[in-house]
Amino acid sequence: MRTLTPMSDVVVIHTDGGCTPNPGPGGWGAVLRYGEHARELFGGEPTETTNNRMELTAPIMALETLSRPCVVHIYTDSTYVRGGITGWLAGWKRNGWKTSAKQPVKNVDLWQRLEAACERHEVEWFWVKGHAGVADNELADELATRGMQAAMAEAARG
Repeated sequence: MRTLTPMSDVVVIHTDGGCTPNPGPGGWGAVLRYGEHARELFGGEPTETTNNRMELTAPIMALETLSRPCVVHIYTDSTYVRGGITGWLAGWKRNGWKTSAKQPVKNVDLWQRLEAACERHEVEWFWVKGHAGVADNELADELATRGMQAAMAEAARG
């Protein structure tokens, strides 16, 4: 039987990622909240990447930032991330990291890293509609944009 955890004991994370163009330089962002504490994270990839890779990178970086095992609620506007981690991952692993169509799973390196990052914690995943006025989702989007802009500037410097 699962015990209920008070919300004050839950780390709430909102994540986002993207790139322009897709593929192209990308950025990711995450907002972590624990009680009254908040932390903003962002970064980018100046070489060619994809929206999906940046969407995966955001929760990885957020989870890897946590210094001890926690109960975590992760909110993402990516059905790819939520569907993959809560549903498809088990089948991919069972099939030797192949899809149901027998094709190699894309971004397998990040899926494996995300799975490992989740193992330390008790993680629940939630989907939230993007650009719908959810304050921390909007902030995660702004942070991802900041990471993408820094990546584009780095790419332009060569």
